[in-house]
Amino acid sequence: MNGRLDQPLQSRRALLPRPHYDPESFGRVSERIARFLGTARFLVYMTGFVAFWIGWNIFAPAPLKFDPYPFIFLTLMLSLQASYAAPLILLAQNRQDDRDRVQFEQDRARGERNISDTEYLTREIAALRLAMNEVATRDFLRSELQQMVKELDGERRARS
Repeated sequence: MNGRLDQPLQSRRALLPRPHYDPESFGRVSERIARFLGTARFLVYMTGFVAFWIGWNIFAPAPLKFDPYPFIFLTLMLSLQASYAAPLILLAQNRQDDRDRVQFEQDRARGERNISDTEYLTREIAALRLAMNEVATRDFLRSELQQMVKELDGERRARS
């Protein structure tokens, strides 16, 4: 150890290389497993497996029994399955939470854009309404022209 805190430690060479895995593919596999563990099909398969195991170890001839009555090996197998299933289910839930969080952020950003677009369009419509009040309409022009025609007729009659 060099004793200096302003410099990083020298990397030590590991005796065994660290295993490398792709967390994304591992996550997808864990989601598939977790999705299967949450189905009725899995419960039916597991129930059939346990029933067969118990039936075999109760009714099979003595030399063929491999797990006598307290079914210690079956308990070990079920505990092992549960010890792997729980973290896989948690991993799948964490990945779903991450996807939900990203979706929520995208929805919020989309909502903010929609609100700003709506406010912009509202301002534009208000500006158009104000501009329309200043624009001469067809009826206004018609009435002005009729009034001018009457004035011209009055002037022509006055000359003649």
